[in-house]
Amino acid sequence: MKDFTRFDIRDVTKEFDGKTALSSFSLSISHGEFVTFLGPSGCGKSTALNCVAGLLPITRGEISIDGEPIDDGRRKVPPEKRGFGLVFQNYALFPHLSVFGNVAFGLHIRKLPKADVLDRVQAALKLVHLEGHEGKYPAQLSGGEQQRVAIARCIVLEPRLLMLDEPLSNLDAKLRVEMRNELLALHTRLKVTTIYVTHDQQEALALSDRIVVMRLGRIQQIGTPQQVYSDPANLFVADFMGFKNIWDGDLASLHERADGLDAEVVVAGTHLRARLPYAEGDPRRDALLAASRTDRKVTTAIRPEDVCVGKNPDGSCIRARVMLVEYQGQASFVTARGDSGTTIELRPPTPVRMADTLELRIAPEKMFVFAGSRE
Repeated sequence: MKDFTRFDIRDVTKEFDGKTALSSFSLSISHGEFVTFLGPSGCGKSTALNCVAGLLPITRGEISIDGEPIDDGRRKVPPEKRGFGLVFQNYALFPHLSVFGNVAFGLHIRKLPKADVLDRVQAALKLVHLEGHEGKYPAQLSGGEQQRVAIARCIVLEPRLLMLDEPLSNLDAKLRVEMRNELLALHTRLKVTTIYVTHDQQEALALSDRIVVMRLGRIQQIGTPQQVYSDPANLFVADFMGFKNIWDGDLASLHERADGLDAEVVVAGTHLRARLPYAEGDPRRDALLAASRTDRKVTTAIRPEDVCVGKNPDGSCIRARVMLVEYQGQASFVTARGDSGTTIELRPPTPVRMADTLELRIAPEKMFVFAGSRE
């Protein structure tokens, strides 16, 4: 089956018994891209993957390859004729078959000559570093080795699209990191177009060319790992990507620049300044301009590592008392409470102790401001 140049998902909706699990999902994927569907449980990421795989028929919209529909809500190409490969969360290995038998299973179904089967299975096992394990059975393998077998069984069929649904969630922390590195190396070697589903932000950041952040069946943001991490499209993305300091506030002033906005926000009596990268045409800019003309309610978002100890150049600061210190190796995670009662989370570069009083500052370019209060 020939490879493709472009894979398109256009305005796809999936409903179950009248309830919408996936709403107006649109995404174009180029050949060789590694795209991750990221979000909390129940956000619709696995539903989207299963629609792409053909395991679920779509309710509305269209999925196409180089302009040719494979599902448009009326006609649907069956999963086995799409040329895709799917790796499940639970590996789904055949317990009665050896490693070789598991990897060779799909090739036998295709009735390939024995010599071709042998060559392709050995090549696939070499790619996942399982040479010499051909005669073992799944019960004799570690979790990481079983996952490698599942991946080898998929890539041996030379899929034109590789799909992985939470493939590392059953592994311990150390093994997850090792397998994540192996997956990245494997993708670099094979250049196979990949869709990856996970709820783990670190996996998404480490592996992806682009990340699709989802919530309640809807796309919240599509961007590179750097864009999603450093420039969240809305408060949900900011919160999900680690902006732990989420504070309600009032917009004291707002000034427009061609490339952004300068804002002053009052949070529990404290004035904070923000230099926002919201250029003309950015929905976040439009929403803040609208808020400045109405109730002026906003929400701020700041990462713990962007809260610094010490005063601003103008002498202003947030005074806070340390309430909790969690040692985490290279740095400690600190929870403090401001004089106004605001909870502040930070990662100070030097040790602090319980009950210490700190003077804290936040650089204007490190604070994001979104229109409206928290839901």
